[in-house]
Amino acid sequence: MALRNETRLGPYEIVSPIGAGGMGEVYRARDPRLGREVAIKILPASFSSDASRLHRFEQEARAAAALNHPNILVVFDLGTQDGSPYIVSELLEGATLRERLRTGPLPVRKAIDYAQQIARGLAAAHDRGIVHRDLKPENILVTDDGRVKILDFGLAKLHVSEGPESSDALTQTVHSDPGTVLGTVGYMSPEQVRGKPADARSDLFSFGAILYEVLSGKRAFHGESAAETMSAIAKEEPPDLTETNRNVPPALERIVRHCLEKNPSERFQSARDVAFDLETVSGTSQAGVRVQPLPASFRWRKLLPIFWIISLILTAAAAFVFGKRGAVSSPRFRTLSYERGSIPNARFTPDGRSVIYDAAWEGRPLRIFSTPAESVQPRALEFEQAHLLGISRSGDIALGLAGTLGNHLDVRFATLGVAPLAGGAPRELLENVAEADWAPDGTVAVVHTVNHRDRIEFPVGRVLYETTGWITAIRISPKGDRIAFLEHPVWPDDRGWVATVDVAGQKQKLTKEFESVVGLAWSPAGELWFAATKGNEYRSLRAVDLAGRERVVLTVPGALRLYDVAQDGRVLLSLDNEHVGVKAYMPGQSGERDLSWSGWTIANDISLDNKSLLFDEESVIAGSSYIVGIRSMEGSPPVRLGQGNGGHFSQNGKSVSTVPLTGEPRIVLLPTGVGAAKELPVPLEKVSFTLLSPDDRHLMFAGAEHGHAFRCYVQEIETGKIRAATPEGAYACVPSPDGASVATINSEGKLAIYSSGDDQPRIIPGDTSGLEPIRWCADGGLYVYRNQLPLRILRIDPTTGKQTVARELAPTDAAGLIGISPVVLSPDAKAYAYSYRRTLSELYVVEGLK
Repeated sequence: MALRNETRLGPYEIVSPIGAGGMGEVYRARDPRLGREVAIKILPASFSSDASRLHRFEQEARAAAALNHPNILVVFDLGTQDGSPYIVSELLEGATLRERLRTGPLPVRKAIDYAQQIARGLAAAHDRGIVHRDLKPENILVTDDGRVKILDFGLAKLHVSEGPESSDALTQTVHSDPGTVLGTVGYMSPEQVRGKPADARSDLFSFGAILYEVLSGKRAFHGESAAETMSAIAKEEPPDLTETNRNVPPALERIVRHCLEKNPSERFQSARDVAFDLETVSGTSQAGVRVQPLPASFRWRKLLPIFWIISLILTAAAAFVFGKRGAVSSPRFRTLSYERGSIPNARFTPDGRSVIYDAAWEGRPLRIFSTPAESVQPRALEFEQAHLLGISRSGDIALGLAGTLGNHLDVRFATLGVAPLAGGAPRELLENVAEADWAPDGTVAVVHTVNHRDRIEFPVGRVLYETTGWITAIRISPKGDRIAFLEHPVWPDDRGWVATVDVAGQKQKLTKEFESVVGLAWSPAGELWFAATKGNEYRSLRAVDLAGRERVVLTVPGALRLYDVAQDGRVLLSLDNEHVGVKAYMPGQSGERDLSWSGWTIANDISLDNKSLLFDEESVIAGSSYIVGIRSMEGSPPVRLGQGNGGHFSQNGKSVSTVPLTGEPRIVLLPTGVGAAKELPVPLEKVSFTLLSPDDRHLMFAGAEHGHAFRCYVQEIETGKIRAATPEGAYACVPSPDGASVATINSEGKLAIYSSGDDQPRIIPGDTSGLEPIRWCADGGLYVYRNQLPLRILRIDPTTGKQTVARELAPTDAAGLIGISPVVLSPDAKAYAYSYRRTLSELYVVEGLK
């Protein structure tokens, strides 16, 4: 029963189709009563022909709806329309596990993460006496922020009669839809194959078959026909996982084998046992396996025993390396937050009894909260549209007013305000501030952005250090004699190192470069603690002393973010689930398609024919050099082209421009098909994003000479000749179709157009602060956007400055959504893609770290 847009189904308004299969059709719909979007699955009318069978299904579906577990699809409602039953559920953005497996097996720790979530969802259902009976990759959805949802509880009872399941019934199922049901047969338990009743242990067998496939990329049981597949399930053992994936730890293979025991009494007897064993192996899987952050729905209290073991081992090893054989850490975690959202900053109050933090919960605007460190009683403070920067010993709070939140929860372009923590209107001190901290005597140090260059001023107005990169997390030492900070060489990448500068302006670099480094604080022992990613690991808590001796303090299966360390040694940190995904649209599609790859995907360009997306993959599986790839706008598997930061398609689509992250500064033209790469050396200190000119004969890119700020350059591909196209500080580069002009952002943050032969730029009239150029329009206008939600793509007239809205973009789930950037348009502006960034934080006070 195909439904048109705006058709009403009970109280629900159909918006658009999502998909269809053997179990019915799925639509995106709107519930006008609650003002939310939902998913509606309409089941075939034939399923309702047996009234008793339909009644049993409705009972079980209602029981599943009462589960309210984060790893089970939430069912809102049941109904019937024209003889066809339908189910109303939450609307999720993501891909099924089957779709994720099309590109091959998953990294081991990501597989463990997904498996833990599935096991917890099954445990919740089994505790209520609900058995799935049809668990398979098609019935498991992975959302864009890494949460796993089990789908279609109750449909198995509708699809296969309850009670002893005859082989005839199964055979009928197979013949009704061979493609779909053959997959289902491949995940049945031996007792289901033999026509015996299925209980919770049957789900665990199906779970084991899924986990086997996730780790190996191959099905555990697969034959040329359904009968051969069923025979293999009943009699054969799948090949060892180590034959296809050497990274699988033996303990994990034992879990899979235990799930796949033919005799139900010899399997795991509960999903909770499976989840517990997976939690144990998650802390011991091989270090060489690249990982992804765990979802925010996971409650880390269950992993505290594992945290203690990991921390004990790591701290003991560090003590051995540095000759510090003192007591090892035994951390104790206290949770301070329970809502879904991001936490940019947090601090202990001077007396250590309370915690002040700013957070954006459940998609609501950012607010500053206060909560006792020993309990969870958050109270919103009166400061609005303000970011927390720091707290003085006397109880004053430094605020970033009306600033923008960057890609890594960093504050940019804020006005520094100071107010008593007890309340009162803030006093404004300085514009274009990114960071601030208090000295013991109440003096303020800031990161001040001037002409797009970050500099540390202490006190305000006295420059101690300036960089062509960018600076985060400044912290003044307890004696007030030096300032520690994180320096990042290229905006907006958060790779970087820990450094200090003393009051005389002498800088000292303490660590080498990390792939990601966030958060910084002085410990009572005089070390600098920070959170950083090294190689293919999670972001762990580390320490370095002023002599550059580094050690690991705490590593957990997740990305840590450090905020503060109290005088008594308590640590304020969060566990972050970070995800950057890509949404894309091309003409002819019913809606946006998710083209995310592995957790940190950056959209760069769309080909001239609107068919291909150029992207970077910057997740841990990509390593420190990142991956440049392309994939079809229709969602086919990605193709890896090389390493670096992707730039732009050539007009003929046969090559793309990239900037490698290692070695001497250079630009590389990578072929999209057959051919050899071409390297172009660049005589500069730094090179950032790059574009190919409309004639494919020139490159335009952002670069910087030693000690200078970024500007736009043009380089001839054939000769390598290079020239500056803009003055310093004008770093965005969008060439006009004829190549004669370039739209950019000047050193004052305004949109400007530089043309060859002109002495002065043409400043676009009106308020253009914060706008970023995307592409020129065919009629001479300019497409631009501002990274705020909801995001609007604007068309701006360069002569008059008139702005009109071309498109509005925003993912449906706003919890933890930091922003949408970059945005790319096809040359004809009919197709688009954008990266959306989401961070879900859980705040903890940790005791016992040393």
